[in-house]
Amino acid sequence: MTNEPSITIYLNDVGRRFNRDWIFKNINYTFTSGNSYAILGSNGSGKSTLLQILNGSLGPSKGKITYTFKGEAIATEAIYEHLSLAAPYLELIEDFTLNEMIDFHFKFKPLLPGTSKADIITLLNLNTSANKLIKYFSSGMKQRLKLALAFCSDTAILMLDEPTSNLDTQGIDWYRDLVQQFAAGRLTIICSNQLHEYDFCKHQLHIADYKNQPVTQ
Repeated sequence: MTNEPSITIYLNDVGRRFNRDWIFKNINYTFTSGNSYAILGSNGSGKSTLLQILNGSLGPSKGKITYTFKGEAIATEAIYEHLSLAAPYLELIEDFTLNEMIDFHFKFKPLLPGTSKADIITLLNLNTSANKLIKYFSSGMKQRLKLALAFCSDTAILMLDEPTSNLDTQGIDWYRDLVQQFAAGRLTIICSNQLHEYDFCKHQLHIADYKNQPVTQ
């Protein structure tokens, strides 16, 4: 076995602006497999914007983002194959049943080895709701489903934006159990301002550190 991280994300002087206002500037940072990172900041600070740059769905206004997998460069448009994401702005297909939603998701992402659709439904404690339409789920159950789909995808990168939004205390405990079961060995990135969502993360990136500084050329 090699000691080289299986996947790495490099940010080189990355910045993003909206019109003339810089959301953040000059981020130089490296994310590597087997580590957990918290992107921290107040609501509206730009956490989700940075996460969208990291997952390739949004380009930086300046700077460069580079991905490698087992030492080989990955094109930005291909990084989605290596990551799973749960976020408040990601919509579930409301007219699908739970069964159909799980089947649909795993047409695009590989399922963790040793895990079945039945295991995911049991993990959600929704064995009696497999044929229930998603639109009749509570906001908390929809959030649990988003998290279960992300955690149970066999991807090297796990990205979570405000993972316990709409979850009660029991749901928060359930989320933390998922972290224990399914996050080990992955590159885990969490956007949050709630300590219980990220207190296990070994590394922290504060958006405020990249706001009030001159833009480098």
